[in-house]
Amino acid sequence: MYKEILIYALVAASSLFLMTFVAHMLVGGLVSPQTEQIVTIALCGTVACVIGVMAWDVVRQRRGRRLPPPQAGD
Repeated sequence: MYKEILIYALVAASSLFLMTFVAHMLVGGLVSPQTEQIVTIALCGTVACVIGVMAWDVVRQRRGRRLPPPQAGD
């Protein structure tokens, strides 16, 4: 379980980092630096919320399907 948490955290961090680069490449130089910062914050906030919803869904599904106890002879 801890390996999964580490992988999810690594993917979330890299996704947020990538979104800052995407926002910079899309609007950088076309708008003022303040507007670029607002777009970057909004995009990263949205992506962080989506990642949170996906993580919540994984936890909800994992809690819903518990493994049955091992049987004798297994």
